Order: sequence, then structure tokens, then C-alpha cells
Amino acid sequence: MAFITPAKEQPGLIQAMTSRGWVEYMKKIILSVAITLGVSSLAMAEAEPSAERIKQLTGTCSACHGATGQSVVPNYPNLAGQGTRYLATQISDIRDGNRSVPEMTAFVSNLSDSEIQGIAAYYAKQTPKTSATDPKFVALGEKLYRGGDLERGIAACSACHSFSGKGNAPAGFPTLSGQHPQYIIKQLTDYREGDRTNGGEAQIMQTIAAKLSTKEIEALGHYVSGLN
Repeated sequence: MAFITPAKEQPGLIQAMTSRGWVEYMKKIILSVAITLGVSSLAMAEAEPSAERIKQLTGTCSACHGATGQSVVPNYPNLAGQGTRYLATQISDIRDGNRSVPEMTAFVSNLSDSEIQGIAAYYAKQTPKTSATDPKFVALGEKLYRGGDLERGIAACSACHSFSGKGNAPAGFPTLSGQHPQYIIKQLTDYREGDRTNGGEAQIMQTIAAKLSTKEIEALGHYVSGLN
């Protein structure tokens, strides 16, 4: 069994602990640990994608969403002017299997978080599309979008998506103005039928959409598309 010798019998140890050499030695140890941790953190961090890499990735996206995020096919959403947070969340959810969009899976499955952020930021800076609402959808669409239906427990869409349909980018609520009516109708229907469940706002959207008729969904889709 080992015994610790009292400090008074170890004058050399006390001298070492209080000496300048000991202080310098500890400084070196601390510095060494800090450098090691710093290198490890850098190795784990994702490399920031270059502008050329983002250009390459968005070039692939353009096949469906257009070169500047304005899709010519109603099935594919316009991305131009959409909030960075919303876009990044949706791409990440598709990549991670939280949102089912089969035609996109192959394109996003290997994207890093930083690449997704770069793609989202690129489209957020593009000029959004403008369009006009078919007059026959204005009355019903405007009523629901701006005022909701309190008796049925339907909140006004404008509460989250703004009166102009520009959404709330910091909160992650998407821009709806200028979007293809067909795409908006499809998303509202998916919420109503329980086919779209991703994102923190999904429960809110499902609750509201569940109370909407097909006619009301159609009117909302067309109305909000024409907001500018």
C-alpha cells in the first residue's frame, strides 16, 4: 500500500509548484489542449461551398424550377423570392425523409447543410414572379385569406402569410404571392388529407385545411397567387 509523503518532506515539489517554470509549463499544456480542440472542431465543421458549387447545384434545380426560380410548369413551385429559412427547411426535410417529394429525393439526398443553405439563399435573392387572380375566385378567396371564418374556427391566412402574401421570412412562413395556383391547391389538399406533415407549422395547417372544402381551397389557391 502506497503512502503520500507529507508536503513538508517534499520541498522540491512545493518549489516546483510555485516556481515560474511550473506556471510556464501549465501555460504550454493549456495551449496544447486548446490547439487540439480547435483543430478537431475545424475538421468536423463543414466546408463553406464555393459560389461555383452553388451555381452548379442551382443549375440542376433549374431543370424544374427555372434558371431564376420561376418555374414554367405548374406542378413545380416558384422558388424566386422565397424565404431562406423556409426553403432550407423544406429541402432538408425532403433529404431527411420527413417530406415526401419523390422527384426531388435523388437530387437532394447527398446535399450538406451548408449547400442547402447556399441554394436557399440564392433563390431568396431572385426576383419573385407576379401574376393576376382570375376574378371569379376573388370574393371567396379574399374572404378566407383576409378574414378566415371564425364560426368554423378557420384563422385568416394573412395572420401568418401577411396581407400581401409575402409570408414571414424570419419565422419561416412561406411567400404565397406569385406561386402557381395549382401548387398551392395541391399543398392545401395534402395538408387536409394528411399527406403533408413536415415542419413545425404542419399541425396548424392541417387543422385549418381540414375545415376547407375543395371549392374553398381552389379559391384560396387562385386568390393568393395573384397577390402582389
